[in-house]
Amino acid sequence: MRPATGTGAGGVGRRKAGAAAAAASREWMVVPASGPARVEEAGKHAVMARTGLPARDLRVLDPLLSYPSTILGRERAIVVNLERVKAVITAAEVLLPNSKDPAFARFVRDLQTRVLASSSDQAADLTDMEGETSAVASPFPAPNSSKGQELEMTKKSTSVVPEMTTSSSMPDLAAAKDGNAKVLPFEFRALEVCLESACRSLEEETSTLEQEAYPALDELTSKISTLNLERVRQIKSRLVAISGRVQKVRDELEHLLDDEMDMAEMYLTEKLTQQEISEASSRAEVDNPSVTEEDRDEGYRSEPDGSNGSFIGYKPHIEELEMLLEAYFVQIDGTLNKLSHLREYVDDTEDYINIMLDDKQNQLLQMGVMLSTATVVITAGVAVVGLFGMNIGISLYDTPTTAEETRAANMKFWETTFGTVTGCVILYIIAMGWGKRSGLLQ
Repeated sequence: MRPATGTGAGGVGRRKAGAAAAAASREWMVVPASGPARVEEAGKHAVMARTGLPARDLRVLDPLLSYPSTILGRERAIVVNLERVKAVITAAEVLLPNSKDPAFARFVRDLQTRVLASSSDQAADLTDMEGETSAVASPFPAPNSSKGQELEMTKKSTSVVPEMTTSSSMPDLAAAKDGNAKVLPFEFRALEVCLESACRSLEEETSTLEQEAYPALDELTSKISTLNLERVRQIKSRLVAISGRVQKVRDELEHLLDDEMDMAEMYLTEKLTQQEISEASSRAEVDNPSVTEEDRDEGYRSEPDGSNGSFIGYKPHIEELEMLLEAYFVQIDGTLNKLSHLREYVDDTEDYINIMLDDKQNQLLQMGVMLSTATVVITAGVAVVGLFGMNIGISLYDTPTTAEETRAANMKFWETTFGTVTGCVILYIIAMGWGKRSGLLQ
């Protein structure tokens, strides 16, 4: 029984070690709705409490796992996994898995610039920061203690909803409702930067591939060689890979555009606003007991239920998000069309190369037929020579005794020789003429 107990203890220890490793903290780049970006360290559970996401959604952002392009709308956050862009967007901030990739730094600068430029006062702050070294230009400050940051992050997660409702994106939404100018809420501005970065990355890769592919294909058509064939093979492999990635992004955007419920789920700021209205209405009913039961029932039917996070009968206007997604759907569809044209050009080049190879093969076959015919004709001449070489007594072999007989013997020899060669040539010409007439030769 003791070995069994020891084995079980070891298994429990391994499970605890695995759980500790899974909950290990990692660096996150936090881009708030106002203020500079900062680097924080937090564990998986702290991020889950802060964003309200389940563990399966956070696995989408794991760099060690391969997931297709995905945009998930949840109750309090949007999970974005598009190419190199991996982000968790809430109504007040964006959480990004920290990376040393230069493209990531560019994405963070674009994200914070777009967020700060959303209002006039934030735009003025951005103008002041352009003349000095700021977090926008270098959004990678030295991280503090990991444990302290995780504790701070965990404390913040307990009051995440009040923090979000007082973010700077709320006045933008109010201004959008009251004024003529429509200002996108914070989550849509952040989502737009994610879409723009992903589409721009794919567009740049497509342009680079086009610049390399078309000259290589043209060179292959002018000169078929092993080196040119290898270059075209590598280009075709890259074309297939990029086309698949672009197609995944396009399919994800098309899926969102076809599902109004998924788009409605992504209105985080408006859901928080409706939740505040519902809570205020509930408090007003408690403070005003004169409201009849019928009025309460009518109010509950018309207002969303904010106590449990669900919104019964609530459906925001999704035109803004729909227009945003359609714009980038058109852009990614244009990139896919470019790749389709390039694929067609590659296929046309392959067809042309195959036609050229078939023509060369036909020429080789014709040459083989001509050589075989020449061999047959020469063999006929050799047969004539063999006949004359047999030990048969004829006047041609008689030794001449006079000069006149010598001249006559020489004439017979040359007549026989030229007659044999002429006969072979005539036979060859007849054979070639028959071949062309029957269509075997061109």
